[in-house]
Amino acid sequence: MELPASLRQGVERLLENIPLSSLKRAAKTLSDRYRAETRDGRLHMAQDQAVQAYLATRLPATYAAIRASLDALNEARPDFLPKSLLDIGAGPGTVLWASTDLWPDLEQAVLLEASAAVRKVGEMLAVDAIAAEITWLAGDATIDLAALKPADLVTCAYVLDEIVPASLPKLVAQLWQLTANTLLVVEPGTPAGWQRILAVRAQLIEAGAHVLAPCPHEAACPLAPPDWCHFARRVARSRLHRLAKDAEMPWEDEKFIFVAASRQPAALRSSRVLAPPKSGSGKVLLKLCEENGTAKEKLFTKRDGELFKAARRLNWGDTLEVTPSWP
Repeated sequence: MELPASLRQGVERLLENIPLSSLKRAAKTLSDRYRAETRDGRLHMAQDQAVQAYLATRLPATYAAIRASLDALNEARPDFLPKSLLDIGAGPGTVLWASTDLWPDLEQAVLLEASAAVRKVGEMLAVDAIAAEITWLAGDATIDLAALKPADLVTCAYVLDEIVPASLPKLVAQLWQLTANTLLVVEPGTPAGWQRILAVRAQLIEAGAHVLAPCPHEAACPLAPPDWCHFARRVARSRLHRLAKDAEMPWEDEKFIFVAASRQPAALRSSRVLAPPKSGSGKVLLKLCEENGTAKEKLFTKRDGELFKAARRLNWGDTLEVTPSWP
């Protein structure tokens, strides 16, 4: 997956005069903070250098994860066509770009972001490029939500890992209160990220929400440590991206986990592939999370006919819909 052309071009313009040595140092510092899930009271992207490093090395990956999560939401609720967006912890507008790419008729977007440096960049990237009416607000996700108005789609992506765990239940309750229709929360695809999503999911179900994705059920998660639920999306690296990270491969795999929940039930619930398929001659083994709340591996062979043909086309994170005509 790649960034939308206009976003990619905007990023390139912003970074074209930045010394590579400066970008590499900032990228390493930013990466270290993310990996360690550092919570020292400082924003990860409070300074211009950190924002530049994010644009060069993290934006493509977070965009891909958010867009994949939105695609899963859209698959579960194809009738959902949001007109308004509220994004908490918006960064440079990553969710905004992914949402308008999927739903070009989005009319209004309110983006709350604590970092002035990030807001400035987000405004520069979106001007004359996105048709929706955009309002940028300065604010802390844990204390500045009371005055906000509900939106059709509320999102919170790659934010919870920066928040003190004790603050999460109150934040989730506020996010759900602001959700007129559907809420999406995205986190890094680590065991810790999965645990945060499990806590969000449990609280939302308790509040009466319908889980849309990735789970095809609202039972307890069938996975147990050391296993954990997460997905991956392959991301193309630009030349600058490779140089900033001293990377040789022209791509990287972004691992992520998410939960999409709605005030309306899913139109369709299908088993989801929880791991890369294992294929062989005339067969494919899929690890599936199923509608009955279980997770197990299933072997599909040529004897399964059309079901086998469908199964062998699937990738990690896809859904398998069993139609009445299949055995």
